[in-house]
Amino acid sequence: MKQETLDKKIKISNDLMFYFYRHIDTDINLDELAVHFKINKFYMHQIFKEVFGRNIYESIKSIRLQKASNLLLTNQYSTISKIANECGYSSQTSFIRAFKERFSMTPNSWRKGGYKLYSHNILLQSPMAQASTASFEQIQPEIVKMPQQTAYYIRHRGYGYDKSKQTWQKIQTWIYQNELKDYTEMSLFHDNPTITPLDECHYVACVVPHSQKEIKDQRLPRFNISGGVYAKFDFEGKRGDLLKLIHWVYHEWLPKSEYRTTTKPPYAIYHKNHYLNKEQEFAISFYLSIRF
Repeated sequence: MKQETLDKKIKISNDLMFYFYRHIDTDINLDELAVHFKINKFYMHQIFKEVFGRNIYESIKSIRLQKASNLLLTNQYSTISKIANECGYSSQTSFIRAFKERFSMTPNSWRKGGYKLYSHNILLQSPMAQASTASFEQIQPEIVKMPQQTAYYIRHRGYGYDKSKQTWQKIQTWIYQNELKDYTEMSLFHDNPTITPLDECHYVACVVPHSQKEIKDQRLPRFNISGGVYAKFDFEGKRGDLLKLIHWVYHEWLPKSEYRTTTKPPYAIYHKNHYLNKEQEFAISFYLSIRF
């Protein structure tokens, strides 16, 4: 496949995903989207699955239910019907059916504490996270406004350490080839690892060049990471602690904070990358998109 063709497919797919996150509370009309992007509807479905490894309908459903799972915890006084509407469901019945199919419990059961058991079972999929003794109760997040950032990236499916390490080694090679001196290393979490099986999560390793100079090697695709208001959590730890931190942020800090999260994916900025050092130690700032 020509690089130009591949780049076009990736750009269209990323633009579609960005649209879904921004308009997940509406009735998304795929016929209109195909017209908007000036491509055949069936071709649109084909390239999206080729790039993301799952079809458009699965992705939309996943984003809707990830949003709902958080709103059920942070919007304690909202009715199930209102939350269903906020997540783009036309009826409470269809929402409950989809939620139960995804989480094996009703939205009401989730809200009453079922989320803790579900999240714990996800955590059990990572032996390193189970072994973590990290504590987060002393962390006081800073509320910050972040700009939109343009990132070059490699995406893969699954949160396995070896696969992620190989991805970061490729990113590092690309950085050396382009002689980048000033840049930020980031991980973007399209899938919430507190509620999505780890082998199904999409892991996105990103590099954001600080300079506006032209990148010599255009092999890596790029996309924009949304700006906005975020809660920023600074933490240093070892392999296994990061997943546990994300669980704490979503299921301990967020429900007590009086904030709501948005559909913008969270991300981590690495000050020290555990995939690129022998000690497997990291220092990060984890950013969760919020609204009051």
